[in-house]
Amino acid sequence: MNWLIVIVGALLTVIGGVWLFQGLGLLPGSVMSGSTLWLIIGALVAAVGLGLIGWAIARLRRRGSPS
Repeated sequence: MNWLIVIVGALLTVIGGVWLFQGLGLLPGSVMSGSTLWLIIGALVAAVGLGLIGWAIARLRRRGSPS
């Protein structure tokens, strides 16, 4: 289950990164390019993805350590 959370977190991070770069105008060719709204949404989605990855990895480490 933790690996599924890591995969979902990685996907959210990538998608959020794309939206963030489109919002910054670094990935042109979209309606989202240069839009502050997508910059903010992308940053939030990427942060949630990184948080999920960190949380899942911490759970994996806690489970693997001897009690």
